[in-house]
Amino acid sequence: FTTCSVDADESFPAELKGADAVQYICKAKADAYRPQLNDNTIAITADTVVILDDKIIGKPKSHEEAFSMIRSLSGRVHEVITAVCIFSKEKCEEFYASTEVHFSEIADEEIEYYINKYKPFDKAGSYGVQEWIGYIGIEKIVGSYFNVMGLPVKRLYDELKIFIETL
Repeated sequence: FTTCSVDADESFPAELKGADAVQYICKAKADAYRPQLNDNTIAITADTVVILDDKIIGKPKSHEEAFSMIRSLSGRVHEVITAVCIFSKEKCEEFYASTEVHFSEIADEEIEYYINKYKPFDKAGSYGVQEWIGYIGIEKIVGSYFNVMGLPVKRLYDELKIFIETL
């Protein structure tokens, strides 16, 4: 396999919530990549968001926004949703996975340390579960750890097997 980036608009209509919004973004990425498909290509696009109090938290645009995002997650439970599109020239299948993440209270100094050291500006919710903040801040995960990282690998594997069998 090879990886590549596509230039796709990651905005979504305001009326879309939760999984519908992240699936919209994932489809936009698939549409942006579709012209590059050849006859033998199976492609995968994905997008991940954090949901807190029914509000989508995307990627931070600044240090201050990253701090505010992590502060809002501190001591709370939130949901991570990743949408995935598997597609070829012949068909497209999509799914999403949802994981519940329980954060402990995180001190302001810890948030500052994390942002300065790890620069989480490319991560939904301003954090990476696989980084230091995940080690010290996450009390419990209900669902797929890999989904929180940004790709529900087991579910993707199962869906890929079905996709290939039905080509």
